[in-house]
Amino acid sequence: MEITTRNNAEHKSKANDYVHEVFELVKQRNPGEKEFLQATREIFDSLRPVFLKHPEYIHNGILERITEPDRVITFRVAWEDDTGKVQVNRGFRVQFNNSLGPYKGGIRFHPTVNSSIMKFLAFEQTFKNALTGQPIGAGKGGSDFNPKGKSEREIMRFTQSFITELSKYIGPDMDVPAGDIGVGKREIGYMFGQYNRLRGGYEAGVFTGKDPNHGGSLGRKEATGYGTVYFVEEMLKNVNDSFEGKKVVVSGSGNVAIYAMEKAIELGAVVLACSDSTGYIYDPKGINVETIKQLKEFDSKRIREYTKTHPNAVYHDGCTDIWSVACDIALPCATQNEMDKDDAIMLIENGVRAVGEGANMPCTEDAILAFQAKGVLFAPAKAANAGGVAVSAMEMSQNSMRLSWTVEEVDEKLKTVMKNIYTSCYSAAESYGHPGNLVIGANIAGFLKVADAMVAHGIH
Repeated sequence: MEITTRNNAEHKSKANDYVHEVFELVKQRNPGEKEFLQATREIFDSLRPVFLKHPEYIHNGILERITEPDRVITFRVAWEDDTGKVQVNRGFRVQFNNSLGPYKGGIRFHPTVNSSIMKFLAFEQTFKNALTGQPIGAGKGGSDFNPKGKSEREIMRFTQSFITELSKYIGPDMDVPAGDIGVGKREIGYMFGQYNRLRGGYEAGVFTGKDPNHGGSLGRKEATGYGTVYFVEEMLKNVNDSFEGKKVVVSGSGNVAIYAMEKAIELGAVVLACSDSTGYIYDPKGINVETIKQLKEFDSKRIREYTKTHPNAVYHDGCTDIWSVACDIALPCATQNEMDKDDAIMLIENGVRAVGEGANMPCTEDAILAFQAKGVLFAPAKAANAGGVAVSAMEMSQNSMRLSWTVEEVDEKLKTVMKNIYTSCYSAAESYGHPGNLVIGANIAGFLKVADAMVAHGIH
């Protein structure tokens, strides 16, 4: 017994030392990349029990390999604005891991885009994509181009210049980009057209998020928001609860937020507040999602305009204060690190029961720990918002088969995927000694799929 205890202690020490040493190496190699280091630290903390049970991963250097992208592509994007002046932006594509299939992940156009954010998003995508059970690897791309305030022609010229350079590195069996912040079906359409023009053919499967009339999948626009709610619904079911009658607050007012609100309302909830980058609206009667769709998807107006047609609603400047609204369920669907520890404490004090991350890493580490310490159900982003990429993979399948599924078929498949993701996360947390901790469960479940493929494929 004494020898067994000593051996277990030695194995645990070796696993902990390995994780610590690799993280120090990651910090050394990626100085100042705070978003990427935040994402890797959170994953590393979850994986300690994995290396205790699977020392073969240490022998194969999986952690060193899985934290280093296959390649990081950075390029100049020169384009001409409407005044005839030449503008220059920077483009990125991080092809992180293709052990499970071709690189897959969105393209983001936003002034905050930099190498750290691209690497963090691609790294997270590795585990998220693995959780879907679809044969896809992980990547992410974008540019510091700001589409706000640009004309239709300027956006087209920039997008065509961007994809002219990126086209050298993508393809249906190599790397399949999609949309993200600042990139919708219009921008994907421009990229798709320019790519096929350059290639002199028609490769339907090179992009996802296309217009459903031109090779896109029905249900893709709704998928991330719907999927987030489906995951939270499974989480609530596990404690004999549901969305029925719950008060919900959703940050953001883009696709993810809009369709998370729509599905939550469909399941019997009342959504009290949503936001954009300038502020948030509170409607005690419940947010009218159709009005938000009209403002954001068709009129491109600010959220404050909501009060013109809904006089009972109140607009507040500053989007970060949205978490002061008391609710049962909080769905952060805007951007990374939008909810900190103070926000979490405020939600807890106001009686929040569950939190579902619709955006990528919207809660800081301290916020997550605060929720977990108080027993708040917490659905991590890499699991809860995987619905979008899951349906993107379905779009790839439809393109390959030259057919289209109905929206009902897509939605049913999405529900199944999200239920399976929840089960995988819950089971992994149980198996590795952290029952109920879906953050750890998601990290471990996604990691195991990628790590096993990397071992099977040999060292490269």
